[in-house]
Amino acid sequence: MTPLRYYIVDAFASGPFTGNPAAVVPLQRWPDDKWLQSVAMEMNLSETAYFVPSKSGFDLRWFTPKVEVDLCGHATLATAKVISHLGLNGDRPEIVFSSRSGNLLARLRPECIELDFPLKPEVPAEPPAGLIEALGAVPKYVGRNQFDFLVELESEVVLRGLLPDFKQLARVECRGIIVTARSSDAAFDFVSRFFAPTAGIDEDPVTGSAHCCLADYWRKQLRKSKFTAYQASARGGVIQVEVDGDRVLLGGQAVIFAQGELLLGQI
Repeated sequence: MTPLRYYIVDAFASGPFTGNPAAVVPLQRWPDDKWLQSVAMEMNLSETAYFVPSKSGFDLRWFTPKVEVDLCGHATLATAKVISHLGLNGDRPEIVFSSRSGNLLARLRPECIELDFPLKPEVPAEPPAGLIEALGAVPKYVGRNQFDFLVELESEVVLRGLLPDFKQLARVECRGIIVTARSSDAAFDFVSRFFAPTAGIDEDPVTGSAHCCLADYWRKQLRKSKFTAYQASARGGVIQVEVDGDRVLLGGQAVIFAQGELLLGQI
């Protein structure tokens, strides 16, 4: 059996041990879904990304330890970093991904990698049963988009102090819960945290796809279209955010932390 190379990449991070780690596995063809899910479970990171070369660029899929997801920002950033590191895109500054959320772009900028993702606006929603109790905080606003509930809280202090009941939060039917507040630090426009126990991730360190919703929400609140955002997890991460029509540009850095080989269960 020929071993498969894999990479561990800290995404939305300027150095190791910050941002959100993702596993990236380059493939030449797609194995069965059970193998993909089993490897993601074994990696036990919030996301494992797999990519296969295609005529237009690369086909891309993302798996948590429990499920395949439709959109993931940090693992796309990590994949772009690996493709650039391996020279698989030649000298082209733009990487084209085909995914379950349509075509996605990653632009290799001198200062960062910029993702071009679909905007995922929310609309006002009644909080579902158990949500407020599970968070342990009174919301200023609750909305919902295609994937997640969005909850604005009174302050960054309240947001950082949350100790959710993840068992109860897992009963809320959605991909995840985005909590957000205005930043108390002038360096940032807003802060957020992201909880997704139904997908096997109690708290995600930095969530690019959540900012596809946050970008539109804070555009309406702050009446601007460019932001510097901070995800206030234990690891923390900075995301440059810009709304461009029905798209959102997410800028961040990434660091390849480790590489290795998959020795068993080879396709």
